Amino acid sequence: MDGYEGSATLEWWANRSTCLARFGVRVAIHVTGDDWTCEAIPEPPLSEEDREGFGFLMKLDPVFTLGFDEESALLVNVVPAGDHGRLTLTAFQTQAGVDSSHNKRRAGQGRPVPSCGGAPE
Repeated sequence: MDGYEGSATLEWWANRSTCLARFGVRVAIHVTGDDWTCEAIPEPPLSEEDREGFGFLMKLDPVFTLGFDEESALLVNVVPAGDHGRLTLTAFQTQAGVDSSHNKRRAGQGRPVPSCGGAPE
C-alpha cells in the first residue's frame, strides 16, 4: 500500500466508555517503507464553537483515536499544521514506565464500545 486518501474520524475519549468529541476528517496518508505521514482536514470545516472545543481537547491531551470504520482505528498525536484547519497526525507511542494522563486514559484501548456519539455532522 502506497497510501490512502478518504474519510475518517478523529475521536477524543475521556476513558474507555466516554467519548467527548467526534470530528469528521479527510485524510491523506502516504507510506514509505515502514514509515507513514498523514495530513487531515476537518470535513465539514469546524464551526467556531467546534474549533474552540477541539482546541481545548488538544490542550488537555493531543492524542485522538483515528477511525476508518468500526473495525479499524489507531491512536494518533494531532498537531495543527497551518491554515484552514490542516492537521498533521503521527502514530501514538506509549512510553513504558510513564504514568501520563493519556496512558491512563487509553490503557488497553482498542476501539472503545459504545461508539462515540453517532455520526459526525
